[in-house]
Amino acid sequence: MEVQAAQWAERLGRQEKEIKFLTAEIDRLKNCRCLGVSPSLEGLREENAKLKYRINVLQKSLQEEWHRGKPSEGMININNLLQDIFGVAIKAAYPDLENPPLAVTPSQQSRFGDYQCNSAMSITQILLKTKEQKVSPREIADRIARNIPGNECIEKVEIAGPGFINVHLRKDFVSKQLSSLLVNGVQPPAVGERKKVVVDFSSPNIAKEMHVGHLRSTIIGDSMCRLFEFVGYDVLRLNHLGDWGTQFGMLIAHLQDKFPDYLTVSPPIGDLQAFYKESKRRFDTEEEFKKRAYQCVVLLQSKNPDFIKAWKLICDVSRKEFQKIYDCLDIFLIERGESYYQDKMPDIVKEFEEQGFVQVDDGRKIVFVPGCSVPLTIMKSDGGFTYDTSDLAAIKQRLFEEKADCIVYVVDSGQSVHLQTIFAAAQMIGWYDPKVTRVVHAPFGVVLGEDKKKFKTRSGDTVRLIDLLEEGLKRSMDKLKEKERDKVLTPEELKAAQTSVAFGCIKYADLSHNRINDYIFSFDKMLDDRGNTAAYLLYAFTRIRSIARLANIDEGTLKKAARTTEIILDHEKEWKLGKCILRFPEIIQKILDDLLLHTLCDYLYELATTFTEFYDNCYCVEKDRQSGKIVKVNMWRMLLCEATAAVMAKGFDILGIKPVQKM
Repeated sequence: MEVQAAQWAERLGRQEKEIKFLTAEIDRLKNCRCLGVSPSLEGLREENAKLKYRINVLQKSLQEEWHRGKPSEGMININNLLQDIFGVAIKAAYPDLENPPLAVTPSQQSRFGDYQCNSAMSITQILLKTKEQKVSPREIADRIARNIPGNECIEKVEIAGPGFINVHLRKDFVSKQLSSLLVNGVQPPAVGERKKVVVDFSSPNIAKEMHVGHLRSTIIGDSMCRLFEFVGYDVLRLNHLGDWGTQFGMLIAHLQDKFPDYLTVSPPIGDLQAFYKESKRRFDTEEEFKKRAYQCVVLLQSKNPDFIKAWKLICDVSRKEFQKIYDCLDIFLIERGESYYQDKMPDIVKEFEEQGFVQVDDGRKIVFVPGCSVPLTIMKSDGGFTYDTSDLAAIKQRLFEEKADCIVYVVDSGQSVHLQTIFAAAQMIGWYDPKVTRVVHAPFGVVLGEDKKKFKTRSGDTVRLIDLLEEGLKRSMDKLKEKERDKVLTPEELKAAQTSVAFGCIKYADLSHNRINDYIFSFDKMLDDRGNTAAYLLYAFTRIRSIARLANIDEGTLKKAARTTEIILDHEKEWKLGKCILRFPEIIQKILDDLLLHTLCDYLYELATTFTEFYDNCYCVEKDRQSGKIVKVNMWRMLLCEATAAVMAKGFDILGIKPVQKM
């Protein structure tokens, strides 16, 4: 540690000296201009911009390293790096343009280089509109290219077509980044200051079983949390349970009748769903029971100890059932249901009243929010609170007590209008500024059956989530036995593969679709080991991991080679794979921006297929054709295998999928 600290201090010292030198150089250029011995004003501006770019890069690096408390080992986002470089070039070429357009993307075809800067066409339009200058995009592209500052990543640029700037990366730069990945592990890209993020997801209702409708929120929310945790954010995973409300009156009344000694003997409620249906039937058909149910609600809300105990008993039965689901899917949540906010609701109503936002309508207290079609009801005519009140109390608690920088609600699309109204009300009353705090609804579509209708059982009932998971396990084992994996794997390995495939496929089938759209649930498709499925990716991963094992290369040898062996990228498939591996930070940044996880699934599939191309064309291990003995190991290619597997493993981890070493 002392050696590392000394190295870090030395590195920071060098960077600070370089900043001082560059600052002095800028001052020298300014003085030259004053003495009349400078180059052209345009040349001065270009040189100035390049020096400032270098200072900016160094200062950013210093800030990140001081913030992390250790030398930065994060993966470089090459797209962001190129944007910084082209931003400097455009500023130097056109210093009078304010906020010039910056468009850098990976090239779709390798013959057009590795990346493209497509800003020239937009700048042409801006110059024509603002300065009435007619300049061809090719001329602009050429001027930008001539102002690219010195850097370590660009080999050359070419102007193509109407004004595209094709960028070719340096092979030694890509090789160096791959070596860094292997030595330091798959690290997150630099994303700025550490943020507090609250994610509201899953949120089933007490006394009701989790069904397929809860599947999407649970899987998507968990994956978002894993992503935020990977980049170093402080994440609070909240389960906003429906654990309060009038339905508890009928449940407690039914509990009193069915298990009159519930206060002293724990009631054996085996099937809470059936218990709920029985109480609902009585509530709808028995007038006396209905009256007693309302009385139970009043006593519960007044915190009567006997009724609080009954409520807790019912909640505990549900919790145990929910936990079975969460254990299967390896999901961790902190429970904070509607009951948590009950004591905060009177203050919410009072605050809106004091600021003059409340109107009384037929005894109800309502709040009209500008731009929203439906008002919020924050108090019913009988003095009770509503979902609107509890959601306002929740968002305030998350903003002021949790001090969240970002709040994500992973809730179905049907709640969009309601949540947008809650967000708008919170802004209206001054709880947060959307320019400072990110509060977003991450909506998702419904799960459909193969008939493209809402996913139901044959009898028309909602599919229980536990039944769905058990069916997944059965089908996964059938698939493994069909491939005769039970003959080559130990019972423990077979069980691990069964679980990995079953739950991995269910998660991936959801996450690989754009969450905004509905998706069709099909076990046959998700268990198919061809195409963009978890089954294909998991098989591909185990095959990659087996390459080193079958060549008798252990982990220690690979680690040593990562530090001493240069990764050669001369073959076109080596080059293609190397670049694909290094796009991982770009994918992470994109998902942080739009919260669309299918982008990661698409990337992992592209990485796996790119690896297959590489493996089919480049020998990693060369064997004698007659004896089958290994005659040569191409270690740099083994390292490419290892880097691919490392990125895939991290991708799986973010998706909540557990790969296995043997399948």
